[in-house]
Amino acid sequence: AVHVHRTRGRARRTSAMNMDGGKFRDTMHSLNYGTVMEAAARNYMEEKTREDAHAKARARARVLDAKELCEDPDLEDIHRERVQAMKEAQERRMTMERTGHGTLTEVDEKEFLPEVTTTHRVVAHFYHQEFERCRIMDKHLSALAKKFFDTKFIKISAPDAPFFVTKLQVKVLPCLIFFKDGVAFDRLVGFEELGGKDDYPTAKLERILLKADAVVQPEKNESDSEDEVEEIRREAMSRMMRTGGFKANSDDEDSDFD
Repeated sequence: AVHVHRTRGRARRTSAMNMDGGKFRDTMHSLNYGTVMEAAARNYMEEKTREDAHAKARARARVLDAKELCEDPDLEDIHRERVQAMKEAQERRMTMERTGHGTLTEVDEKEFLPEVTTTHRVVAHFYHQEFERCRIMDKHLSALAKKFFDTKFIKISAPDAPFFVTKLQVKVLPCLIFFKDGVAFDRLVGFEELGGKDDYPTAKLERILLKADAVVQPEKNESDSEDEVEEIRREAMSRMMRTGGFKANSDDEDSDFD
């Protein structure tokens, strides 16, 4: 009986030890898992902090102060040259406006030859005041004269200009004759090329004039551009991006301009 009791006691102690061992392993596993997760979270936060710091550094490297840019000698030259170019373009435009550019101007027979020989590009409309299609053509030409400022648009009454009607062989109205440096190089007769209809869009006539080189696409009007300082800032940034000429300053948010 004593032997059986001792045997059962040992069995109970062995079973208890086995149970305690299982709990211990579960506990250790949980602790290890928790440690791994804590380390992973810590690594993630450290990596996120580094990425945020790098992003802020990159942002600081690209921040350019407009005032400092304007004080840069190179950019002052850019600004001065641009202002001078804008001034010259404005003066040229005013001079051209005084000579009839930007509008459809009517001329008589005496004025016709000086007009077409003193201007690089001229579109001349031979018309008859009683013809409806001539009035339709005038409407489109007036719109195009504003857009294609470098080309002069004029109109002349065909019945009142018999000499040029004969010399230029104007036989059907409306008739547009295109001049370049005083030489008639092309023409548009009637509405056939415009689709033969009275309600054609101005864009169709515009395409014909562009294809014939009677007009050229206008360049961007500098006076319509954005604020000058902002334009200089963008130009500086573009140049710096091309040359890699910017670097971050760890002391403040401004950037050094090389």
